[in-house]
Amino acid sequence: MRIDKFLKVSRILKRRTLAQEAAAGGRVKINGKTVKPSHDVKVGDVVELGFNSGTVKIEILAVKETVRKEEAENLYRVIVE
Repeated sequence: MRIDKFLKVSRILKRRTLAQEAAAGGRVKINGKTVKPSHDVKVGDVVELGFNSGTVKIEILAVKETVRKEEAENLYRVIVE
């Protein structure tokens, strides 16, 4: 699954467009490397998101095409806020 879609499905970011802009702007890293919105993610990857207020690191626990709102937080684990 693409990183922009994962960020939207997992509800880390509200819209896929925001996820695409973040990745295109160099604010998304996977396993320490800056990636484009089309980069594929897999279970075990560590994703780092840069925001104005700081950085969030998450580990991907599951990759699913669709998920209910209540189950979205089961797709990842926050490492550092």
